[in-house]
Amino acid sequence: MVVVAIMGLILATGIPSIYRIWHKEGMRQAVSDVLEVLSHARAQAIFRGSPVDVVFYPLEGRFQVGGAPPTVEDSLLLITQPQPAAKSGQSGSFAEDIAIEMLDVNLQEYRESDFVRVRFFPNGMCDEMTLILRSSKNEWRAISLEVTTGLTSVESNPHNLLR
Repeated sequence: MVVVAIMGLILATGIPSIYRIWHKEGMRQAVSDVLEVLSHARAQAIFRGSPVDVVFYPLEGRFQVGGAPPTVEDSLLLITQPQPAAKSGQSGSFAEDIAIEMLDVNLQEYRESDFVRVRFFPNGMCDEMTLILRSSKNEWRAISLEVTTGLTSVESNPHNLLR
């Protein structure tokens, strides 16, 4: 009986940790969604052998693989892409309590733009991007893309980047 009681106590103390792992909220969810979409776009570009875009809509607080308003090139090629399903690794959105503090693509600020494309190339390279997110709880995260590898990195104290 003592062993069963000890096992029960250990399980009871572990439940909150397990719950947090499976149920992401706020900043953790936002960062996870962005990383998943960026990773998915990079993999698609490499496997397909053609460039793939991730489009951010900063004013709407959402992002997705492809789906930006067509450019002149796209119009000439008559490229149409269906809207990706939510939570498919193809799209995501920020919760109401998450604000975009900075969205730089190729060293230009796009935080107040309607949309911006981040392009991934078949050789694994990508556009330069830095995204800084702030939550209502004053949590900060900087997500950046390494240009030569297309890999993401996350920094939890991006105050140095804002100066």
